[in-house]
Amino acid sequence: MTDMLDVHVRSKRFGDKRVLQDLRVAVAPGEIVTLVGASGCGKSTLLRIVAGLDQDYEGEVRLNGRVQHGLTREIGFIFQEPRLFPWLTVAENVAFDLGRAGRNDPRVSALLAEVGLAGYESALPKQLSGGQAQRVAIARGLFTQPRLLLLDEPFSAVDAFTRMKLQDMLVDVARTHDITLLLVTHDIDESVFVSDRVLVLESQPGRMREQIGVPVERPRDRGDATLAALRSRVLGALHEVHAI
Repeated sequence: MTDMLDVHVRSKRFGDKRVLQDLRVAVAPGEIVTLVGASGCGKSTLLRIVAGLDQDYEGEVRLNGRVQHGLTREIGFIFQEPRLFPWLTVAENVAFDLGRAGRNDPRVSALLAEVGLAGYESALPKQLSGGQAQRVAIARGLFTQPRLLLLDEPFSAVDAFTRMKLQDMLVDVARTHDITLLLVTHDIDESVFVSDRVLVLESQPGRMREQIGVPVERPRDRGDATLAALRSRVLGALHEVHAI
């Protein structure tokens, strides 16, 4: 099977500091891959390169075999904060790609139902909890029907119970939409629970240290002994790269 995403960053610098070096990441269609590592190891920078938001690097990004230059509708990006427009309704935020008229697009209500917000079309962002706002951000990310969705610590600002619910929801919508996910997290439990593969990066400069597969069928039981063993393996790898 041909990889959907093939990224090769030979070098990425910020001034005199080399952030990424000789880093290659390949992601198969429909795969969920998580990046973990110390703060500053280049995880978020890698996402920005894949998204086309940062083109000042040596290397290339291939999507379905085609070299990418800049932004593409085939790749969506969900940030750590929801970044909703406070003056727009939930429906208008979800359909922002089409302008305000897009709020009547039938896909808006369908996506909101998928993320557990049926009936919230007319609500304003100030009326939402943090978890609800991030659900809207995910619906907005899915609205443009990308083939690859990038997520930069999407659940770090919510409480533990909400985070678990959002993790379940993310896996479900990824399967429903047959979409590929590449996400950054600092949560070891999250990395193992949602992923098919966890990539551990070392830092200064950032490069691949270890790839850990998660061969556990879905739906997953958070108390599964195999997941517990894999969490320990990820934890050990993070200790080796001095992330912890």
